[in-house]
Amino acid sequence: MESNGIDYASWSAEKLVARVSALEKQLQEANERYRSQSPSKVSSPPQRPKNARVERDFDPSKYSTRLIALKFAYLGQRYNGFEHHANNKTPLPTIEEEMWKALMKARLIFPTEPLVTEGEVNWEGCDYSKSGRTDKGVSAFGQVIGIRVRSNRPLAKEVAEPGLQQDSVASNGSLETASPPLQPLEDDFMMSMALDNATLDEPLAFHPIRDEVPYTQVLNRLLPPDIRILAWCPAPPVDFSARFSCRERRYRYFFTQPAFNPPPATEAVAEQSRNSNATRREGWLDIAAMKVAAKRYEGLHDFRNFCKVDASKQIDNFERRIFHSEIREVDPASEPAAYISSSHFSEFPPLSTSNGTPDASSAAPHSPTPKLYMFVLHGSAFLWHQVRHMIAVLFLVGQGLESPEVVSRLLDTKATPKKPIYEMAEDAPLVLWDCIFPREGSPSRDDALEWIYVGDQRFHGDPREVKGNGKFGLGGVVDDVWTIWRRKKMDEVLAGMLLNVVVGQGKDLDEGPGGDEEYRTIVKSASQKVYLGGDSVRLKGKYVPLMERERTESVETVNARYALRKGFEQGEVVRDLGFRQVPLLQREDDGI
Repeated sequence: MESNGIDYASWSAEKLVARVSALEKQLQEANERYRSQSPSKVSSPPQRPKNARVERDFDPSKYSTRLIALKFAYLGQRYNGFEHHANNKTPLPTIEEEMWKALMKARLIFPTEPLVTEGEVNWEGCDYSKSGRTDKGVSAFGQVIGIRVRSNRPLAKEVAEPGLQQDSVASNGSLETASPPLQPLEDDFMMSMALDNATLDEPLAFHPIRDEVPYTQVLNRLLPPDIRILAWCPAPPVDFSARFSCRERRYRYFFTQPAFNPPPATEAVAEQSRNSNATRREGWLDIAAMKVAAKRYEGLHDFRNFCKVDASKQIDNFERRIFHSEIREVDPASEPAAYISSSHFSEFPPLSTSNGTPDASSAAPHSPTPKLYMFVLHGSAFLWHQVRHMIAVLFLVGQGLESPEVVSRLLDTKATPKKPIYEMAEDAPLVLWDCIFPREGSPSRDDALEWIYVGDQRFHGDPREVKGNGKFGLGGVVDDVWTIWRRKKMDEVLAGMLLNVVVGQGKDLDEGPGGDEEYRTIVKSASQKVYLGGDSVRLKGKYVPLMERERTESVETVNARYALRKGFEQGEVVRDLGFRQVPLLQREDDGI
């Protein structure tokens, strides 16, 4: 065997081993020289999952926008109210925060101001407006906002003049649909809105509803299940503002009859009502008296004694118009527990026979379940906590602690210039039911906005609706709400069954020494129970009528004190109340 003239066959074993070692060393040195001279190898990025979403740069200038209105509903128990306040972190999220996150994630809005911190809510450049601001725990079934959103409508293109290069450039805007203004406008203003640009070639084949972004479906996929978009208005009036165009806000406050668990005694234990000679068992409300009191709210009144004063707003006009106010019965719900069907749950106690036993035949007929009532209230606008103060007074009337006349006395601000101190009703049963946008001067006050509700039958031809129209089926609003309802229904059923089990155990109240007389004695000696719409009553000791209670400071005094603290005065009002303006001293920044 020969290689390069070398006869390795004649080499000894030791010589061959030395030769192999030398060749290996040469090969290693050559490899090192090659690696040092070649460019460094860049490690390949990790492989992306097959179905991973690719985040692409989003250029808002490539899309047209349009002003729309959104009508939506939410259950408020999990939220810290509707409105988001900058630099004010709340223990629970707000509805506005959830709406903001959904709109931003869907890239439907393009705020003009840069976000300073993550999660910041900034509506600048979005033409954003809202109809109402519900408090913590309050729900809404007809909340409305106005907002400018991304549209599928192609941007208008400028048509080049003859003889020039046929390049098309996106214009600054695009046509959008709008309905006539709610308020009559001058003719010259309407003429100024006419299209006067022959160089625009608007793609008129675009349908403003069928070809548009399915806003309700997109947002409902991103929002929490207890916030649902119900409808959108594709053509709000040209002067539309969800706040200032809303001429009527409708509220409903729900409560049961009886308001709280009545004592299972055969005779009444509550004191006789101020409103009638009938003696009701404790826990039952005098609905007739509440109806009389509710009607006294109707009309234009000063409601300073039915609200909480917000000094920061310096409000001095507390007049609000109430279009409609009534107590109305709701259709009864299904039976939650057998206990509620017992004779102990009747409104009026049965008469006793000669031997002292209850006469079941004399008992008033009772419903198999607690009846459900609602306080229906329609008004132009409302003050802070006004509705909850109004229903709180009605509950006092219903319990016989006040007469319906107390409403008139509280509305008479000349006779009652300062509000008596009393608690407002609970938040959970209150619902902002609807927001109405009538045309100016319309006697019917009908809503003038044309709403496209989820699953509207007029637009089933849309190919996007093959997998569902957003109302029924998987992912539909009905299924979403059904899921919430069934969960709550099971809670009701189990609580009702537990109530039935607890009541059915042990010795009956009528058995044994003392019977229910012992129970009635305990109840009679207890503090006055006051119902304010919550799940239980509050013990208040000896009840003091509203008109005999301590009063709050006058509105003028509260506003003046705040004005002075902030460094500005309100002229004669401040001086007449004995305040004087103290100049604010300038001080250097101490670095804190």
